[in-house]
Amino acid sequence: MITYNEVLEEISALSEPDFADFQKRIIGDKVLKIFGVRTPALRKLAKKYADESECFSSFPNEYYEVVFLKLTLAARMPYYSFLEVCDDCVCLLTDWALCDCFAPACIEKNREEFIPYIKKYAACTAGHDGGMFVRRFAFTTLLHFYVDEDHLPLIFECVSGCRNDGYYVVMGAAWLLAEVLIKHYERGCEFLNSSMCDINIRNKAISKACDSFRVSDERKRELRRLRRS
Repeated sequence: MITYNEVLEEISALSEPDFADFQKRIIGDKVLKIFGVRTPALRKLAKKYADESECFSSFPNEYYEVVFLKLTLAARMPYYSFLEVCDDCVCLLTDWALCDCFAPACIEKNREEFIPYIKKYAACTAGHDGGMFVRRFAFTTLLHFYVDEDHLPLIFECVSGCRNDGYYVVMGAAWLLAEVLIKHYERGCEFLNSSMCDINIRNKAISKACDSFRVSDERKRELRRLRRS
């Protein structure tokens, strides 16, 4: 059984001071301390610790890298085992990097059953930064697993509840809508033109879609005409 100090020693051996400084600039270190270990190296560690998820669950949430490993191990669990720790995992999402890397594979084959969790997280009103990243997780999960014709109503329902909910929530919703525009252009435009879509989300979604090589020049011109001030 691995100990917390042994894990910290392994992480420290992989750390890069310059990369740690970079992460602190783009992620921040107000909540978690950062060693500065690159994601591929952390994923290799997660493979090494594949059978240690229960042990990791007892470790303090002090370092970004430890929390990353906790989330990665949980994301590899079978679906019903994952549900037992899902709420605890979502509460660990204290920045956009952890949130965007957390995409539990087991959700893909259990999408319908997981919808109540998505709706719960999308409606989270916690009055702290954690609430913001809980909501962003709802949008990134929809992005990873639900951008198909059948689930567009769910996506639009969740996005329509997003109004001035903080930068990272708005950008998560915009990223999701940009993917909708790429894959379901007409339906996406209908939603952008509706009163259900917040103007800030609309404009940022258009910008993201226009940055994509998967959108034709003609459609980019159409989308830019939809921008509102």
